[in-house]
Amino acid sequence: MFVRTIEPAFYDTDALGHINNTRLPAWFEWARNDLFRLFTADLDPRRWRLIMARLEIDYHGELHYGHDIEIRTFLTRLGKSSFTVTQEARQSGQLTNTGHTVLVHYDHQAGCAVPIEGSLREALSEHLQETEAKDA
Repeated sequence: MFVRTIEPAFYDTDALGHINNTRLPAWFEWARNDLFRLFTADLDPRRWRLIMARLEIDYHGELHYGHDIEIRTFLTRLGKSSFTVTQEARQSGQLTNTGHTVLVHYDHQAGCAVPIEGSLREALSEHLQETEAKDA
């Protein structure tokens, strides 16, 4: 599991006084950088080996300005050429958001998915959890 911490900025809030729901997709993408580095160590887009097939976010509670947000990133499925990344946003110990992103190991020049094999599969397997993390 990868863990990153975000300190929300005032501009992340909306008219209702909580963190705007549009911030979560961006924060989740940023927190996937650790995972992206397994595919492209320097994150060079000219050598990018992934494509997104699906993104969904569940909003369980509000996030607030003035308190750090912890983003947990792990895998919940590892297929032949695709995998599901599950992410959780937590604030003050409470689970507030859950995201699921399906990514495909992809050859952009050939225009097709490629199998996840060898050391890459092993590295991804280290972050695989059979069930989603529970609210602790």
